[in-house]
Amino acid sequence: MRKLTLSVLGLFLAGSVALGEEPLQTQFGAKLYGKIKLDAAYDSARTDNGNFARWVESEADNEDDNQFNMTARESRFGVWLYGPEMAGMDTKGRAEIDFYEGGAENKNRIMLRHAYVQLDWPDCDMSVLAGQTSDVISPLYISTINYVVGWWSGNIGYRRAQLRLTKNVDLGGDSGLVFQGAASRTIGDDWGENPGDTGEDSGFPTLQGRVAVKAPLLAETPACLGVSGHWGQEEYDADEFGDGEDFDSWSMNMDLHVPIMEQLGLKAEFFTGENLDAYLGGIAQGVNRTGMNEIASTGGWVALDVKPHDKWSCLVGASIDDPEDDDLNEGDRAKNTALFANVMYSITKALKTGVEVSLWDTDYVGGENGDSIRGQGTLIYYF
Repeated sequence: MRKLTLSVLGLFLAGSVALGEEPLQTQFGAKLYGKIKLDAAYDSARTDNGNFARWVESEADNEDDNQFNMTARESRFGVWLYGPEMAGMDTKGRAEIDFYEGGAENKNRIMLRHAYVQLDWPDCDMSVLAGQTSDVISPLYISTINYVVGWWSGNIGYRRAQLRLTKNVDLGGDSGLVFQGAASRTIGDDWGENPGDTGEDSGFPTLQGRVAVKAPLLAETPACLGVSGHWGQEEYDADEFGDGEDFDSWSMNMDLHVPIMEQLGLKAEFFTGENLDAYLGGIAQGVNRTGMNEIASTGGWVALDVKPHDKWSCLVGASIDDPEDDDLNEGDRAKNTALFANVMYSITKALKTGVEVSLWDTDYVGGENGDSIRGQGTLIYYF
């Protein structure tokens, strides 16, 4: 991983010497992209983890414990690599990093976001992707200033290594079908014996799939409705002899994107499943280690995007993640909800600023809940 990270940084540094708008040059062609982002946030109560909000901590011991955070960790660097073309096949690659892997606030560590190669066959509208990127399931995201875009509060799906096949079917006009399937790395927990990685110990990959239909509805841009799901297992070894127990991880999901008019769009997702902590569901609770059972959870989100002017954009929405109470222990997170709204303004083509207000409510089993009002501002330079 360290060698890959250094190689990616080398490409970024090589691109930094380019002047004006000249693209980054490699053997076959490349394009550097990214953003420099400063976030500042105030919370009326203590949230996890502060730089971004996942949930509100119980106020039993920290009532109205307000906090202020400022960070540049979400600054992001990426590079697209293109070519060569051969026998009707196009090739491209992508690598992208940010700085949310950990470390002290002024000594951030690099986190790998994307690193994959993609093979495209335009004549048959099919592609194969190999590497790390976003999950096939629940592909939409919420355009929040908050870094986590609804994760742990109703928006599931993350990034992991995978081998993915995508096939598009043209139905005429602007209508079509999308079929996707992937074998992906099972991300487990570090607990138990031999070797302690419950995902690695399962012995096989997690399977993901999605089917979507695209068709004109209310606006010129087609609407899209998708259904997706995944299934995998984690194996927990209870002793050094390999005596273990399997825990299923699965989800069924729906995603919807409806452009209502040129300046207005609706996005929504719904999920239900079990053992979803690796997919940022269940409010980061996957397996109950006391009862030795999977934790079921249901949730989703809805958001309206409004663009009243070329320089202005607005977002308003709500999200919820609701684990099954019977699967939890005393003190576990029982429900997490968020209401959010933001306004972004483009100062120039490269420079944006914005503010966001969100209301958070986190329930705990048998414990005092946590409520917080979060105000966040940002300044972003895109390149």
